[in-house]
Amino acid sequence: MSRIEIVHTDITALEVDAIVNAANKSLLGGGGVDGAIHRAAGPELLNKCRKLNGCKAGEAKITKGYKLKAKYIIHTVGPVWHGGDYREGDLLAKCYQSCLELAVKHHCETIAFPAISCGVYGFPIRDASEIAVNNIIAFLKKNNSIKKILLVCFEEDVCQIFHSVLKTHHEKEYMPPGSTWSAQTGSEEKFQKIKKDQSKRLDEGFKEIRETKKKKAPEKKGGGFFR
Repeated sequence: MSRIEIVHTDITALEVDAIVNAANKSLLGGGGVDGAIHRAAGPELLNKCRKLNGCKAGEAKITKGYKLKAKYIIHTVGPVWHGGDYREGDLLAKCYQSCLELAVKHHCETIAFPAISCGVYGFPIRDASEIAVNNIIAFLKKNNSIKKILLVCFEEDVCQIFHSVLKTHHEKEYMPPGSTWSAQTGSEEKFQKIKKDQSKRLDEGFKEIRETKKKKAPEKKGGGFFR
């Protein structure tokens, strides 16, 4: 799945079409990635969010990126984990679907997701990563307009779990029965080398996408989508 990358980095520093903010229902900022995005984007983001009338769990709303390198911020509200009996899984899946639909609507080709609900909202990380990977892959199979999706993990242990889940999907999807990841790719060491080369490949991929978009984009006059 070359259209999906898992990276261990600061999501606010990424130069993509859109980054996803794991927001609270007020959309007015908070802790974790939400607070980091608001700080990096600047006070204009908060001013805009005050006018959005909040957001329900599983839904998403979009704003400009303001001082971020990303063109847009897609704000989504993940579910708080209450043991799994309150449709938490369905709501988390809806978060990814809502964000991807908004990204397509606004012609985004590159989008970065944090690990939604995996912080103070307490969603079990492996369960959350399986929901993320499964829903993103299902969406990409039906849509070709998104060229690259980043799953961004701020903590290394979360990153490793996401890598494990994506690797498992590769095994199920692409390997013959009875084979293993090591047998198919050469070795676990090779897989780790692939992981280390991600930054270089991402930079090259984004550069190519940006150059292609510049060639295709017509000259714009006046204001854009946001005013």
